[in-house]
Amino acid sequence: MPSVYDRTDIYDLFDSPRKDAATQAHWEALLAGKPIRSALDVSIGTGSLTLPLAALGVQLSGSDLSGTMLARCRKKAELHGIPIDLRQCDFRTLTAHFDRKYDLVMSTGNSLAYVPNNEITGVLAQMDALVAPGGYLSFDLRNWDKILTQNQRFYFYNPAFVGDDRVNLMQVWDHHDDSSITFHLLYTFERGNKIFQKEHFEERYYPVQQQLLLDTLASLGYKSIQVNAFPVQFGAFDIERSDWYCVLAQKAK
Repeated sequence: MPSVYDRTDIYDLFDSPRKDAATQAHWEALLAGKPIRSALDVSIGTGSLTLPLAALGVQLSGSDLSGTMLARCRKKAELHGIPIDLRQCDFRTLTAHFDRKYDLVMSTGNSLAYVPNNEITGVLAQMDALVAPGGYLSFDLRNWDKILTQNQRFYFYNPAFVGDDRVNLMQVWDHHDDSSITFHLLYTFERGNKIFQKEHFEERYYPVQQQLLLDTLASLGYKSIQVNAFPVQFGAFDIERSDWYCVLAQKAK
C-alpha cells in the first residue's frame, strides 16, 4: 500500500494562504518573546508547518527521510523566496548530517510516533545535541494518550473544497498486538455529486504517551516545559479531549 508521503499532490492538497496564516499565528504565539533566529525542523516534509516561520525572520533548515517531500519543500521555498538548508536523513542520525547549533530544533507533523518508544529517547537526544545553550526543543504530536484510552478506530474530517471539487477524508485505525497502529487514509473526490477519484494510503505509528516524552526532556536537563494544544489557537490542552498537542522546552544555558 502506498504512503501519502510519496504523493505530495495529496499531502499538500489543503495548503492555502489561510492555512499558512494560521500556522504563522501558531508560531507567533508559541515563540512570543523568545529570541529565535535559527530553526531546524528534523521532519520538515513539504514545509507546510515550517516555512511560515520565515515570515518571522527565522533562518530555516530542515531534514526529512523522504527525498520526494524534500523536493517539494525546496520548490515551495523557492517560490516564496525563502532560503533554506535541506538535507535528507533519518532523525535518529541527525548529528552525522548537521554540525551547528540552532535556537530552535523541532519535529513537526506527528513524526516522532514513526519510531518505536524505545527509540524516542535517542531521537530527542539527537535533537538536543543540535540545540544551542538556552535554546528550545519543540515537537507536535497526536494525543496518543486519548487514542489509547478510548481505543479510537475512526477519525473524521470535515469536507473541504478544492476549486469546485469536494474532498472527503476519513481515517480508519487498526490496532495491533505490538501496540502499533496502522492508519488507513481514505480520500474521496466528488464533482457534480459523483465520486470521480478514490485514494487509499497506509501509515504505521507507534503511540507514545506524553509522560515518556516529558520525562525524557527533564532527564536531558530541559526546564520550563510547556504543553499546549496544537495549534495554540485551539486553547488549553486537555489530555482527555484534545486531538493534538505541542511541547516547547528550554535548554539550560
